[in-house]
Amino acid sequence: MTTTRAIDRESGTPDKEGPLKRAIGPKLLILFVIGDILGTGIYATTGKVAGKVGGALWLPFVIGFVVALLTAASYVELVGKYPKAAGAALYTQKAFKVPFLTFIIAFMVMCSGLSSASAAARAFSGDYFLEFTDAIPPTLIAILFILVLAALNLRGVSESVKTNVVLTLVELTGLAIILAIGAWAVLSGDGEPARLTEFEASGTGYALITSVLGATALGFFAFVGFEDSVNMAEETKDPVRAFPRAIFLGVAVTGTIYVLVALVSSLLVDHRTLEKSSGPLLEVVKAGGLDFPPQLFALIALFAVTNSALINIMMASRLCYGMANERILPAVMGRVLPGRCTPVVGIVFVSALAIGLVTTGEIEGLGDTTAFLLLCVFAVVNIAVLVLRRDPVAHRHFRTPTALPVLGAITALVLASPLADRDAEVYIRAGVLLAIGIGLWALNRTVMKARGENTV
Repeated sequence: MTTTRAIDRESGTPDKEGPLKRAIGPKLLILFVIGDILGTGIYATTGKVAGKVGGALWLPFVIGFVVALLTAASYVELVGKYPKAAGAALYTQKAFKVPFLTFIIAFMVMCSGLSSASAAARAFSGDYFLEFTDAIPPTLIAILFILVLAALNLRGVSESVKTNVVLTLVELTGLAIILAIGAWAVLSGDGEPARLTEFEASGTGYALITSVLGATALGFFAFVGFEDSVNMAEETKDPVRAFPRAIFLGVAVTGTIYVLVALVSSLLVDHRTLEKSSGPLLEVVKAGGLDFPPQLFALIALFAVTNSALINIMMASRLCYGMANERILPAVMGRVLPGRCTPVVGIVFVSALAIGLVTTGEIEGLGDTTAFLLLCVFAVVNIAVLVLRRDPVAHRHFRTPTALPVLGAITALVLASPLADRDAEVYIRAGVLLAIGIGLWALNRTVMKARGENTV
């Protein structure tokens, strides 16, 4: 995490030389962005989206696609303008210069990673895992899943972009199987096309709008991830030129795949069946005309959600470690494991929060919590783009049309608002997480003042 003090020192101009090796080319960056977006969202929440909107579950993914593109345009402008790691925290500090707001945004990003990993844990312990055994209670599986990820982090898991490419191709293979099943169904005359225009909400007007907004807010969980890619700016060759193509193409590819998968899911499986399943794409495989082994697809799905969870737990623990090193959180959270040099206290802290989340929430609520937290962050980032227009830089970079961040901020706020018809538990869960963070921040400031140290 780039720090508040470091952020203030940064000029925003591309470095010719830096501490990180620029090893990521344009093609690898595109695959990295796609890999960051793919995962738990589409594999686990498709059914829950169907439960909110009915057979027309493709519509929320179309709207989510548009909303993601609006915010992606803001990230593209900002990463081109300030090609540094730190993402939303960097942009918030540069735009508003309020350290507490910067902390809140950084902590919300961290918590979104935890709720996403917890949703993945719930997805892992659900119907995909039940294809192999039902002898272990799902909640216990989810807790063990988090503990295994924590152990991997403590040992020192190395994130490699080339490894990410392999994982991305496996995840894409699973979705390609779904699309192949859908193509076969269309050619064979199977499926129920009439379901594609059925809405679950009764009546029209307000009820229909809130139903679609609620489904879109939850479906937006599948699109998150592109915002993490900007943290690779210092390791990307010519980031000012590479990121516009990578982010826009990454969002376009995944958005197209998601809409097609939603169409196939609704075509072959009734939305009530999808809603009840924690492994909705498995229901599509079983309903399809192709004789594809359900257990093999379940294995691919387990691999996909594991990859998503591992990346999110790693990101959250490193953000915690970075904030501790910058004296934003208690210094104890910056301690590393001797010999392994991994942030042991940060890993234990975020893993404990994740276990708390998996024991008190299900896939839908945890996925919606992730989306809510990031929608709030995205609203701030879209506003930051407009504020930072007053801060010109020497180099040329992508500039998004002003209307896009305006629309991006509005749509993010609408989807984060009660108009999205989300359960109260989502707001409570997000509030509790933020209260924990603010409590730690206040405790740290109190201790530092007692010691006569400067606070940030």
